[in-house]
Amino acid sequence: MSSHHRQRQQQQNLHLLLLQNILAFRGGGAETSSPFTLVLDSVEQGAGGLVREVVRGVKASSRTINIIYISYTFHHPPPGIDTHISARRKTPEAVKAEITSACSSSTKKNLLILSPLTPLLTHPTLHIPTYLLSLLTPRTSLLAIHHIDVPLPLPSPSNPNPYAPPPLTLLHYLATTILTLHSLPQTLARQRASSRSLREPLFGLAEEKDGVIAGMGGNAYKTTGGGGGEGGMVVEMEHRRKSGRSVHETFFFPSPSSSSSGESSAFKGVVLLDQHPLSAASKGGGEKEGGEVQGEDLGGTFNLGLTEKQRRDREGVVLPYFDAQRRGLRGDDEREGEGERRGEGGRILYDMGVEDDFDEEEDEI
Repeated sequence: MSSHHRQRQQQQNLHLLLLQNILAFRGGGAETSSPFTLVLDSVEQGAGGLVREVVRGVKASSRTINIIYISYTFHHPPPGIDTHISARRKTPEAVKAEITSACSSSTKKNLLILSPLTPLLTHPTLHIPTYLLSLLTPRTSLLAIHHIDVPLPLPSPSNPNPYAPPPLTLLHYLATTILTLHSLPQTLARQRASSRSLREPLFGLAEEKDGVIAGMGGNAYKTTGGGGGEGGMVVEMEHRRKSGRSVHETFFFPSPSSSSSGESSAFKGVVLLDQHPLSAASKGGGEKEGGEVQGEDLGGTFNLGLTEKQRRDREGVVLPYFDAQRRGLRGDDEREGEGERRGEGGRILYDMGVEDDFDEEEDEI
């Protein structure tokens, strides 16, 4: 294993541990890795599965965090939460008062799960960054969910200035972690198209077809029956450290099986997307046992791929003009008995081999 590959593997392990710390909100409040986490979901992949994983992870890692779920929809809250606040048809001030009361009534640290952000982003008088930051305290963290498929009015109702940035853009700057959710089958389809230099396929609303809302393979993350194949969810993470440096990584969340409903199964099977076997196959790379090339059949009558041994042999070939390109440097001294010689500035150097057919008349020409 090369040093670069070993360093990359260590970095991937650190990123996986970082994601688990973020979603488990270890420490709580200001001590957690991400006081403000923004989740961006869509019709193609909802955030319900991720929220359930977060609740299980928090309950499994710490019993001293009070989970408060604030909902603007009719959806039932996920199991395991401590307090549910229904925010439908309530003013932001009234919702904030209920949140403050729920936080003060507990001596534990608090995790607020706010879903969705659309009613707050479209409020005519509310400044969304100020409102959300007022909910954060040294003992309180926030996980906010936004549906990117819901259009927002421009300019913002709370700020009619046409030059002001949209509220969602401000949230991107304020959030310490941004998690963007994708469907695994659709991600693999885009990778397959990219590996063949084809146009990436469109899904759902992006297809712009009448009656099409959700595309094929959407919401592949199932709550039960982790049924193999391409079932799962892709989470794209962007985390901002305290130093200002950002960390980018993409992860795969497998669909939980019906038997893994306990708290101990939180984040079980989560790996980097590059380590997923279907992702490696969709990119057309890799090699199976016995030197067989792994990848898709491009529809030709012969195989265009290379095994790992063939790639190493190709990299070890020294071309005749290699020494000419290294003008003034050491020449082709890899062969035994040749020693050192100087490049001759663009002249092609070629050494005859035993298999070459030497023709004196042709050489004189």
